[in-house]
Amino acid sequence: MMQSLLALKKYFGYDAFRPLQQEIIDDALANRDVFALLPTGGGKSLCFQLPALLRDGVTIVVSPLIALMKDQVDALRTSGIAATFLNSTLAGNEARERLRGLDRNQFRLLYVAPERLMMENFLERALNWNIAQIAIDEAHCISEWGHDFRPEYRELKKLRTHFPDVPIMALTATATERVRDDIIKQLKLRDPCCYFASFNRPNLTYRVVAKSSAYQQVLEFIRARPNESGIVYCASRKSTDALAEKLTKDGIKALPYHAGMEPRERTRNQEAFLRDDARVITATIAFGMGINKPNVRFVIHHDLPKNIEGYYQETGRAGRDGLPSECVLLFSVGDVVKQRRFIEEKSESEQRIAHEQLRTMIAYAETRHCRRATLLQYFGESWPPSVE
Repeated sequence: MMQSLLALKKYFGYDAFRPLQQEIIDDALANRDVFALLPTGGGKSLCFQLPALLRDGVTIVVSPLIALMKDQVDALRTSGIAATFLNSTLAGNEARERLRGLDRNQFRLLYVAPERLMMENFLERALNWNIAQIAIDEAHCISEWGHDFRPEYRELKKLRTHFPDVPIMALTATATERVRDDIIKQLKLRDPCCYFASFNRPNLTYRVVAKSSAYQQVLEFIRARPNESGIVYCASRKSTDALAEKLTKDGIKALPYHAGMEPRERTRNQEAFLRDDARVITATIAFGMGINKPNVRFVIHHDLPKNIEGYYQETGRAGRDGLPSECVLLFSVGDVVKQRRFIEEKSESEQRIAHEQLRTMIAYAETRHCRRATLLQYFGESWPPSVE
């Protein structure tokens, strides 16, 4: 434990671990498979980064987002940690040089997307490396029952066959019991040590407001909080762009963020928001994973989310500094109709899951009970907590 604490202070500047981090790190160092469900802002990354510094070999980190890889690697390098990433943004000669570095055991951490990791020629090369651990971030992406299923993550179930002796750590901030079980099954985790943090975010308040004049409602809400920054989630790229433009015209500096934009523009807008050069970011669900801005004071959902997991993760961008923050959902029957239309365009098996998820989202929006209790109950947690 002392070795872990010394590394924590030396490389990350912290004097103490957050809840569950020490136990997860101890199990990782004991070469156990681990499943960890930690809240947004709960320090998931440290659970695989710190063990990578305390043993020989490279830790492979599977990450779904290119921007997230670069941000984490840059932060690690700043702390003097030998980390690298491989993705499509690299020129061919730069990627080859990094691969040669991996062949020579020069790195402690490698960040890579699932589709690259599971390429046959990549796997063959990786078999020659001294791999200490494989960490799978945003592990809910492997489950069809998860809110952000990604087919390329499904290929990760072959990892156990290729690397039978390498311990695997799966991490996520958002997973129901069904999704948790599916992650463990798909990745073939062996007798994993499982850690579940509370889903309760006591500093967040949750409100649902009947949508009438949506833009006016958003504008009045933000104007009433002149010194606060926040995120407004929209269902479409078009409405994301339009909302940012209208807010800016009305004196509120807002920038859009969605997958249809050029990567450089997305990055530029994200960084402006992180620096407080823009008060508001209007975004689709593309703006989510890995966004670490502690002073987001509000998250508004301009449209009805597709499922509770996504809603929970997006509201989790608020109040990461622990200060009171607001989560507001604008709700209308019209949004339900739109979501059902989108679902009808999916395959039959996808429709079944999507309809079930939408039903629970509607129930949350329409409930007359405590919304915090409703959210926590969905994730299998009682509120208020039972006292024994």
